[in-house]
Amino acid sequence: MGSNKQRTILYPQLTPLWIAVFIDVLGFNIIIPFLPYFLLLYHTTPFVIGLLLAMNAIFTIFCGPIWGKSSDKYGRKPMFVICHCGTLVGFFILAFSNSIEMLFLSRIVDGIFGGIYPISKSVISDAVPPKDRGLQMTNIGVIQILAQLVGPGIGGLLSGFGIIGPGLMAVSTTLTSLIAAILFLKETLPKSIRVQKDVMEKIKFKLTKNKDAQYLLTLWAFHTTSFTIYITVLATFLGLVLGLDPIGIGILMTVSGLFRAAVRFTVFKPTIKKLGEDNTIKLGLGIMAASLFFVGFVRDLVGFIIILIFISFAASCIRGPLISKITQTVKPKEYGEINGFISSLDAFANIIGPLIWGLMLGILEPHWLGVCMSAIALVALAMIFKEITLIPTREGHLTIEDG
Repeated sequence: MGSNKQRTILYPQLTPLWIAVFIDVLGFNIIIPFLPYFLLLYHTTPFVIGLLLAMNAIFTIFCGPIWGKSSDKYGRKPMFVICHCGTLVGFFILAFSNSIEMLFLSRIVDGIFGGIYPISKSVISDAVPPKDRGLQMTNIGVIQILAQLVGPGIGGLLSGFGIIGPGLMAVSTTLTSLIAAILFLKETLPKSIRVQKDVMEKIKFKLTKNKDAQYLLTLWAFHTTSFTIYITVLATFLGLVLGLDPIGIGILMTVSGLFRAAVRFTVFKPTIKKLGEDNTIKLGLGIMAASLFFVGFVRDLVGFIIILIFISFAASCIRGPLISKITQTVKPKEYGEINGFISSLDAFANIIGPLIWGLMLGILEPHWLGVCMSAIALVALAMIFKEITLIPTREGHLTIEDG
């Protein structure tokens, strides 16, 4: 009973994280309706637009671990606020962009300060005990999906003002999120337990020496690559293979996101309570591999919606719980760095995902795309059965009140 009371007090304090992740993803998605317009306005090619979308991820690969590691050393809140400020600048540049070069600059700046994800995961790792961590990590995915639902809609509604309309919307929402973080986010890694510089050099986290962390990060790389290809190809697949118009694509993508959110708040929680974290991950990886295979062969809308339901359930079973398990292979003082690696792998998947689907849809039949995604996902499924040694931690080792 006391534990439930404690969670009631603690977990609402994570609200600034949910706001920050929502705004970060929202800012990216509001430009999606403008992509065809950019092609005509700037007389450019689809490859350049694809590179524009990937630019943020390219810089996040290198900067994500730096921000995560810096939060281990200097604290979560200061680095979180700095990343917010960088995102604010990036959106400001986006709002007043009048050339393709300025658009690239806005995405680069946002990518350089792409530490919101890894730091948010580190705050959860600090403040939430292992038994509940998977559920809270999954909330990040839910917030991401909600932002992906709202973002294109806001961009479309404000398109009459040009890019400045949605750009200023992103600026204002980011500023609100920044103020909320400054006022309400508690430090979850206080100076009293932070590793000092001289000590840090002696006990520095070495990925090459931590075989369990290395193994699970590799597993994550295979999973997130297969899932990212699916997310990236979804809109194009619906148009080219199922023949849907932009309105139909938008509706189906919205339905997909709603399924994901509904699954998170209904089926997922009793599943993880009944099966446990490990078995839930295994179930999710198995369903994901099978569903991705059938994506390439479906040719009707009803069949595709059925597959969407299974993929939504599988993603909820995998992503949050697996991140939780990865963080349990390192010590609490290394949460920031390990979450930085996870975010970099996600960013890497966001780069190679579009390249893989673009190449395959250009030269091969759609069913080969399903085979490719499933093959990559099967590697992750095979790897999950290896026994991993987790570092025992005292549940609630650090609460938000400690800050």
